[in-house]
Amino acid sequence: MRLRNIPGADDAISSSEYCIQTPTELKGNWQSVFPLSQPLHIEIGMGKGRFLMDMATAHPDINYVGIERYSSVLLRALQKMELSPLPNLRFVCMDATEIADVFDKGEVDRIYLNFSDPWPKDRHSKRRLTSRQFFNRYDQILAKEGHLEFKTDNQDLFTFSLEEIPEAGWHLDASTRDLHHDELLNQGNIMTEYEEKFSSKGNPICKLIASR
Repeated sequence: MRLRNIPGADDAISSSEYCIQTPTELKGNWQSVFPLSQPLHIEIGMGKGRFLMDMATAHPDINYVGIERYSSVLLRALQKMELSPLPNLRFVCMDATEIADVFDKGEVDRIYLNFSDPWPKDRHSKRRLTSRQFFNRYDQILAKEGHLEFKTDNQDLFTFSLEEIPEAGWHLDASTRDLHHDELLNQGNIMTEYEEKFSSKGNPICKLIASR
C-alpha cells in the first residue's frame, strides 16, 4: 500500500487540533494559532514530521508550521504529535503552490526545504521547490531579512538549485556538497529521516542557504 493512500487519513487530519483546516483565513494572522507570538519558520514538504518536531523541541522560542501535500504522509506526523504535543508546532495539508494565499508578505522568517522531490524530467522543472517559479512565491511571504535553507542528497537537483538562485534574483549565502564534513554549516544540524538514511549509506548531503 502506498503511504499516500492510507484509509481514514483525511478524516484524521480534518479532526486533528494540530492541523489547520482553513489556512487561507489565517493569512497575516498566523501568530494567533500559537500560545506565544514568536518568529515563524515553515517547512515545505515536511514528510512524517521528524525534522520539525525536533526543531520545535530544540527551539521553543520559534513557532513552526509544517506543510505536506499528502494526507497519509501528514498522518504520521499527527500521530507523533498526539504522543508528544508541542505548543509551537502546527501542520497544514496543502499544495506548496498555494503558499502565497496562506502567508502574508513578510510573515515567514525562515523556509526549510528538505529532500524535496527532484522531478528529474526537464519538462517538470517548474515543479521543483527550488525552481525560480517557487523562489518567486517565497519572495512574497519571506521577511526582508529571512532565509531559505535547502538540503538534498541529489547532486543534479542541487546543481539546478544553485543555478536557479541568481536567476530568481536571490543571493547564495552559503553552500556545501558535503554537509556532515562541513564544520560551519553542520553546526547545530538537525537531521531528517531521509538525511539519516542516505548519509548512513555514505551519500554526501548537500545544503545551501539563500536570501534576497
